[in-house]
Amino acid sequence: MKKFIIALCALFSFLPNSYAQEIKFDNVLYKLKFSAVSPSVKGYGNEYFKPNENFSNWSEMIGIYHYPNENNPLKYAENFDKQIEQNDNCLLLKLVENKDANKAVLSFLTNNCENSRKYFEYDVYKFEKSLKKGMIVSKYASKHYFNDNNEITQIAQKIKKDNDKYLELFIISQTPTVLEQDITDN
Repeated sequence: MKKFIIALCALFSFLPNSYAQEIKFDNVLYKLKFSAVSPSVKGYGNEYFKPNENFSNWSEMIGIYHYPNENNPLKYAENFDKQIEQNDNCLLLKLVENKDANKAVLSFLTNNCENSRKYFEYDVYKFEKSLKKGMIVSKYASKHYFNDNNEITQIAQKIKKDNDKYLELFIISQTPTVLEQDITDN
């Protein structure tokens, strides 16, 4: 029954409305606030934030990125995994590959500082073939600020508890279409 409920939630987790200006993930509404072509990958990237947040003041965000010249999501995910493991500020939580579906998801933590406030950024990425050309990368990120070791422990416990849920939601959810339009809404 638990698997059925998770699958049902996943079906409704990425619900784009017309024009892909809003999506819902884990019952939270996100609005498209940024869309542009990335000079490095030559594909559009869309970034969604909570209605009262934007690129410079977000607590959670969703990113959908098109990599038109990347054709191997599994290899890309494995290389991304290696970069995370070599970064002293990062801690890999989990990498899951589905070779039959040519899809992978991974989660990790990054230790950061912003305006003299320390925080962990929790990231979940999904790498999959694009229906058109290349690869689509989906990202969920959340920031968790802390001041002392007690807060670090609480954050770690929450992330550990929720990690498999977010990985599963990403694995089985349908990825929204990348909107190919320039948008900047700060």
